[in-house]
Amino acid sequence: MPKARLKENKGLPERWVLHHGAYYFRVPVGLEHLWEGKKKFLLGHSLPEAFKAYAARIEVKDKTKTIGDLLDRYSIEVVPEKAPATRQGNIIQIKTLRSVFGDMPLLPFAPQLVYKYVDKREFKIAAHREIEVLSHAYTKAVEWGIIDKHPFKGEVRLEGEKPRDRYIEDWEIIECLALPAKQPKGGVAVIQAYIKLKLLTGMARGDLLRLEPARHFKEDGIHVTRHKTANSSGKRTIYQWTPALIAAKDQALAARPVHISPFLFCTRKGEGYINEDTGSPPGWKSMWQRFFARVIAETKVTEHFTEHDLRAKVASDAESLQHATELLAHADSRTTERVYRRKAVVVRPMK
Repeated sequence: MPKARLKENKGLPERWVLHHGAYYFRVPVGLEHLWEGKKKFLLGHSLPEAFKAYAARIEVKDKTKTIGDLLDRYSIEVVPEKAPATRQGNIIQIKTLRSVFGDMPLLPFAPQLVYKYVDKREFKIAAHREIEVLSHAYTKAVEWGIIDKHPFKGEVRLEGEKPRDRYIEDWEIIECLALPAKQPKGGVAVIQAYIKLKLLTGMARGDLLRLEPARHFKEDGIHVTRHKTANSSGKRTIYQWTPALIAAKDQALAARPVHISPFLFCTRKGEGYINEDTGSPPGWKSMWQRFFARVIAETKVTEHFTEHDLRAKVASDAESLQHATELLAHADSRTTERVYRRKAVVVRPMK
């Protein structure tokens, strides 16, 4: 009977082990010559690095027999191409999926298994994200010619998640922008300029924080290709200059703690806020939280709002659904309508 895997190695591909923060491959006996003569080969210190090294040394295309095999190939060929934040999330989701489905054959796969999986998972939203990854992996299996048909696409209807409905009132924005800044640069002054730019353009946080005046500011406006879709649709949006947009841009430039930084929004070292390895802006999050702690303590605003809520206000206040979709650079207006248009519909009653 094979030895049970250690807890830290569960969910990892076969023969992988995690040891002192690094991922290793235990080389099968007799194949050491293919792995530089080593019995335990160092793949990398992060999962993306490890999968990349593994893919360079082993052929996986014709060995996809189980769901675990499929998830391994998906991790190697699909996940590394995604945005950092999505990639990190997928790595965690795949590890969870492998621990449950890894040893199962690709087919047959009964749709009821999806319902059972979600029902047993305590965190339903996380379970939905995991099933989305599994479904996409099966879609890729069809594309790769491994199977002929997706076994549960169109056959499963999970209970939908209720979209957030927080709508930011105009007076709340006024209160936030009236909060006195203790210093002319950094902190409150930066956040207030950021809020103005966001309300005028509807840009996502990642796109705003990556803005570089020398690269994105043109004569006719701000040229942006959404970072989230840069490697897919690659669609570019031009936000035309208006007096209000120019004033917000100038305010952001003046509030920078380092005026020679290439970024419109920068740290006190002149660096950008986005950690490109993870896609996350930890320093920005901390500054946003400090700003809102003051807002709640010193203004009439009593309920915190998020970056997505600001984007939702832009979409809700836009003159039409089409305009809202263009501002948010969405490919599908249904996303704009379902998630971001939150303003109450005012109707005239019958006479």
